[in-house]
Amino acid sequence: MASGGFTRLPSGVVVVALRLPSPGGAPDEYIRVLVVAVNRQRALTRLRNLGFRTARLVGNMEPPTSDEINAVLHHPDGLVWRRIPSAPAAPWQSIAALLGPTVRR
Repeated sequence: MASGGFTRLPSGVVVVALRLPSPGGAPDEYIRVLVVAVNRQRALTRLRNLGFRTARLVGNMEPPTSDEINAVLHHPDGLVWRRIPSAPAAPWQSIAALLGPTVRR
C-alpha cells in the first residue's frame, strides 16, 4: 500500500502525492510521485494506466508540500517524480524519464 496525501486547490483541481515502489529498483527503493487531476480518482487512474498498479490513496498522512505543488503545476504533463530519499535540491523529473520509451503522449 502506498502512502501519500492530497490537496484540493482553490481552482478545484487536486494534487496527489504518493510514495510508490521504484519500478525496476530494489524492493526497498521508493519514489515520490505527484499528479495533478480533476479529482483523486482520476489522479490514481493516471498512475495505474502507466503501470503503477499499487497506486492507492488511503488517508492523508503525507500531503504534498507547497514546493511540490508548485513543481507539478508548472510541469507540462502534470506528473512528476523523484527518488526517496533524495538530495535536498534534487530536481523533479518527468514520468517519461522513469518509464523510458514506452510512454507515449
